[in-house]
Order: sequence, then C-alpha cells, then structure tokens
Amino acid sequence: MDYILDNPGVERIFQEILSKIKPLQNGEVVNSMVKRGVNYKVNLGVSIPLLRQMASAYNKNHLLALKLWNKQWRETMILATLLEEPDKVTEDQMDFWVKNFHTVEIAEQAAMNLFSKTHFAYQKGYGYFLGKKLLVKIVGLLMIGRLALTDSEASDEKFDPFFELMPPLSKDPQLSMVFARVFIQIGLRNFALHETAVSHARILRTIEVKTAHENADHILGELDCEDAKAIIRMRKRE
Repeated sequence: MDYILDNPGVERIFQEILSKIKPLQNGEVVNSMVKRGVNYKVNLGVSIPLLRQMASAYNKNHLLALKLWNKQWRETMILATLLEEPDKVTEDQMDFWVKNFHTVEIAEQAAMNLFSKTHFAYQKGYGYFLGKKLLVKIVGLLMIGRLALTDSEASDEKFDPFFELMPPLSKDPQLSMVFARVFIQIGLRNFALHETAVSHARILRTIEVKTAHENADHILGELDCEDAKAIIRMRKRE
C-alpha cells in the first residue's frame, strides 16, 4: 500500500512522539514478552496505560496514524490504533494492517481502539471470521465482541451471523478463550440474545469435538444461571 507521507507538520509530531517513547522503555517487560514467544521488530516494552496517556495529548490524525503504523514498532502500531480517525479508515487499509498482525496484542488493540468504530465494522468482523490465519479470525472475534459491549443501538439481528458461523470456530482450541468470551458478551446484551446464546451453546454439545464441548460447558456455566440474568437486568436499568 503506497501513501504520501510528506506533511511537515505531521512529520514534526511523528518525530516528537518517537522521542517521547524511547525514554519510557522497560527492558523487563520486553524480556518477559520474549520468554513468552511474543516478538516484534522493535519492542520498547512501554505499558498500554502510558501509551494511552501519550495518545490523549494529540488530536487524531489519519496521516499521523499511517506513519506510526508504517514504523512497525510495537508502540507505534498501538499508538496508530489510538490516533487513527475511524471515519477515514478504508477497507483496504484494514486488510493491509490485518495482514501485518504478528501478535494477539496488536490484534486486540486494533479491534478495540479502531476497527470496531469504523462504518463497516460488522461486515469486516464477520468476514475475518472466515479468514485462514489464526490472527485474522481472532481480530474478527474481538471486533464483534467489542461491538457487543459498546454498540448499544445495534439490533439483535446484527449478531445473528455470529451464531451461524460459530460451529467451526468452536472446534479450534487456539480460538477457545476469545471465542467463549465473545459468545458470552453477546449473550449478556439482553434477554433475547441471552436465550439465543444459551440455545446455540447447547448445540455445541452435539458436535463430536472435545474443544466444542469444553467451550459449551464454559459458556453455559457463565450464561445459563441467575447471575447472568441479574447482569442483564442491571444493564437494562442503566
């Protein structure tokens, strides 16, 4: 993807941000990530709260976000998701970024901070479910999970495709944690979706795959109970 990145004002801010990131580096965090197999081209180990604080000092800017993303440091990529303008994001840009995801952390930050706020969030989220790469599927799940939490105006029908696409996702042990979490988030939106989610979770038990059964047990343990209904009642009053 080619971009023209020659705005002097944006370049000044870009360089200013880079100079602010470097003193915040934390070697212990970097070493911990490396031991867990989390690797980046450049990783300074700056905490997410500090990056959010840094981003809050700047206005969102499309060109700045592109420059930060193209730098390909862990910190600049996270800042790009925080400083991008959702209305200016294109589908091609999203696809390009997703192809460059190498960690769950970046997938999660992009889904939460940016992708779920675009005009085509549902369309792209469900499309990513069908991707071949693990991180592509994860970002799709995370987008729909974020929308389930934040898009209070969305109709229940917006979440129907999730249940239609869930059987193959439920079988993948690498997706289990994210899959179950999103399933539960949708099921806690309201009583209608709660009933739908519980019904479909029971269907998972008919799939002759251990991971699907485990996901079903986890989901039903969280949803098929009075505590879940109490959470929904509380949200209705808010």
